[in-house]
Amino acid sequence: MHAMIGVHDLLATGSGMIVGLVLGLIGGGGSLLAVPLLIYGVGVASPHVAIGTSAIAVAVSALGNLVAHGRAGHVKWPCAVTFAGAGILGALVGSSAAKALDGQKLLVLFGLVMLVVGGLMLRGRGSEGNPAVRLSRRTAWHMLPPLVSIGFGVGLLSGFFGIGGGFLIVPGLMLATGMPLVYAIGTSLVAVTAFGTATALNYAASGMIDWRLAAAFVVGGIAGGLIGVSLGEALAARKQVLGIVFACVVIVTGLYVVARGVMVLA
Repeated sequence: MHAMIGVHDLLATGSGMIVGLVLGLIGGGGSLLAVPLLIYGVGVASPHVAIGTSAIAVAVSALGNLVAHGRAGHVKWPCAVTFAGAGILGALVGSSAAKALDGQKLLVLFGLVMLVVGGLMLRGRGSEGNPAVRLSRRTAWHMLPPLVSIGFGVGLLSGFFGIGGGFLIVPGLMLATGMPLVYAIGTSLVAVTAFGTATALNYAASGMIDWRLAAAFVVGGIAGGLIGVSLGEALAARKQVLGIVFACVVIVTGLYVVARGVMVLA
């Protein structure tokens, strides 16, 4: 029994490292792999427990990455707090809806989202924007409505699927504020942390979190994140190629998740 627990702990730590590495390296998307890794890699039987466990792990991984980005001055705090505040409400609504849905059906929907996101990632995203943009009394009238509405919508999806939603938050922040990509990535980590925490608390209230696996996943995620940030600086010129490779991984994983889910439901 102890050996089995040890193997599961190691698998969860390794899975966490993969997610943290991607988060640190590309600045989003890593949480998409957390649920499939927990189900097919670690062996978590319930999709709901996998989603609840991944939510807390992703939140802590994002918090670790946020420290590095915060020190680098890449976080627009007023925008981050506003966006995250609206999104927390969305995450609670979304996660409550997901808990009421059949686990296998939820997994098929999750796989379909992976396919859509993988396709969007292949299209790439621009990095232009205004580095001086900031939320203040003077700019609030035109910045608050998109920040709150887009924040709520992204939080809703993030909570429903138990994913960080960085791949939605980053373009959402750029759309709402006009900030450049580097600031959107740093700022998005505040929302990823907040949404993951809100979702995890909702699942925890229903006993749908494996705390031991979550802890192992978090340890791996922090280590992977530190490696990812360092590698990201070294491979800055190849980030576009890395993004394309990761998008392909997301699409292939999505196809696998949908196929497995449909076979179970059939």
